[in-house]
Amino acid sequence: MVEKRCLIYARVSTGHQTTGLEAQIRALNEYCQRHGIRNSVIYQDENQSGTKNSRPGLDAMMAAVRNGEASMVLCYSFSRYARSVTHLLRALEEFKALGVGFVSITENIDTSSPLGSAVFTILGAVSQLERDILIERVRNGLANAKSKGVRLGRKKTRPSEMIRALRATGMTYRQISKVCNVSSGAVAAELRLMKQEQKDGTYKPVFDKKSEAPKPTSSSDGLNQYEVPIGEEKIELEIIR
Repeated sequence: MVEKRCLIYARVSTGHQTTGLEAQIRALNEYCQRHGIRNSVIYQDENQSGTKNSRPGLDAMMAAVRNGEASMVLCYSFSRYARSVTHLLRALEEFKALGVGFVSITENIDTSSPLGSAVFTILGAVSQLERDILIERVRNGLANAKSKGVRLGRKKTRPSEMIRALRATGMTYRQISKVCNVSSGAVAAELRLMKQEQKDGTYKPVFDKKSEAPKPTSSSDGLNQYEVPIGEEKIELEIIR
């Protein structure tokens, strides 16, 4: 049977806060002495931001908790464990499910006490509020960007004009993908976009009314030659059929 211990966690954000780390550990050890806790082990993180959900010392401590080695987790303050209410609540829920207590000596909170249980409930409500506010901000930001004509999503890198011009010559998706050095999926996506623009009435043809799409002419060596205008330039292509 695994022996259960009190797992102590301490953290500082920079490598220059050595005295701060020592002060935390001293205060935590004094708490253990006052409450008769003799079997404990210290996990610490130095130069680690509290916004990170994954930290070497914290990860090692959580592994011990999940392995059934903890009777309680002791830290100096909520902020030393996590800066995010959501992260803290997720950890508290896991501790509760595993029957592990959580004590923060600065806030004087013990989740095994009635007051600690109430604080746990309050933190859950605050976490939900935090998520709702974040969702609302994201939605407002997206709506504002769309109203300004900003195209959302990953930046398009395929050569749209060249794909459309080559398609107008009658080339297949595979041939276009080889010439443009893109996948057949990218060619299909561009042509789907072109069809949607035609449907919406926003389509701008690559060739104007004064010019026609280039037609292939056979060369002496058996290749099909194309002269494709891209912008103000013309690109000569030879495609093997």
